[in-house]
This record gives sequence, structure tokens and C-alpha cells, in this order.
Amino acid sequence: MTNDDYKSPVYDVRAVPVEKVVANNYNPNVVAPPEMKLLELSIWEDGFTMPCVCYYDKTQDKYILVDGFHRYTVLKTSKRIYQREKGLLPVVVIDKDLSNRIGSTIRHNRARGTHNIELMSNIVAELDKAGMSDQWIMKNIGMDRDELLRLKQISGLAELFANASFSIPQPKAVYTPLADGDDEVKSE
Repeated sequence: MTNDDYKSPVYDVRAVPVEKVVANNYNPNVVAPPEMKLLELSIWEDGFTMPCVCYYDKTQDKYILVDGFHRYTVLKTSKRIYQREKGLLPVVVIDKDLSNRIGSTIRHNRARGTHNIELMSNIVAELDKAGMSDQWIMKNIGMDRDELLRLKQISGLAELFANASFSIPQPKAVYTPLADGDDEVKSE
């Protein structure tokens, strides 16, 4: 096949009953529960924006996942999404042998990258400036209270906490031992 004849799989998305899709047995990718909850929210709010990648096994009439296990899992486990999507999972098909499918799975996993902490703290600062509540940020960005606080601290305490009221504490008494053995307490 020449480059002129090549058509990327994404131009042929299929709506496949999720019961015809099976997980592969080699994917090392794991998603923590908070991120799975965020993925479910993302699919609920935005719909499926990326199809799963599968190999179609004609002998079993099954689609074997290459990439998209967690999107597949959300469709199977979220009643509201399953109902809305009518049990159909968007998939694209690649035709590769097992070794090349394993390579594809690893490439998909590793190519996703990670979030830059400085950029995430800037995003939190922008959302805060826009008037979004901590609850809204935590829900829609998928973070817990501690992570939100850390990102706010990174982006600048003074600016993010400018509207909070704080009081300056009274000076503490300082203990100073005297040379003759009598002790003295002075204010700072």
C-alpha cells in the first residue's frame, strides 16, 4: 500500500455493541479510582470524543481492545452512560498481528504524557480568578482538596488568598534567662 492509498482508521469509526468487545490480556496501564471517576464524568459531560482502538477477530466475531480499556470499562459500568449510548462503543479497527498490537497498546499508553504541575497551577489560578468554586474545580478537573491546595500554593498564595481575611497574631512572650538566676519574660 502506498501513502496515497493509506486511510487512517479514525475515518471509519464503528458503533459496536459493548458485549462484542473484549479486553486484551497484556495492557499494563492502570488508572486510579479518582481518574476513573473523572473519565466517567468526562464521557458524561462531553460524550465519547475518541474511539477505542480494536482488532477484529473474525473467527470469534469479537473486537479485541488495543487502546481504550478504561473508556470501555466506563461504558460497561456506568448505567447512565450505557443507557444514553444504547450500549454502543465507538471503535476503530486496526489489522495487526498480536506482537504489533502489543506495540500499539504500549505506544498509545506512553504517548499520552503527563500534566505539567506549573501549567496545572496556572489553570487552577485562572479558574479561581474566573470565580469558580473549589468544589467546581475539584469536580470538573478531577482533584482532591489537598491537590487543589498544593496547586494554589504553587501559583502564588498572595494572589489566590487575597480576598481571605487574616489577622496578625500578637507578639509572643520571650523567655530570657538572667545572669543571676532570676528569669525574665519580655514581649517581642
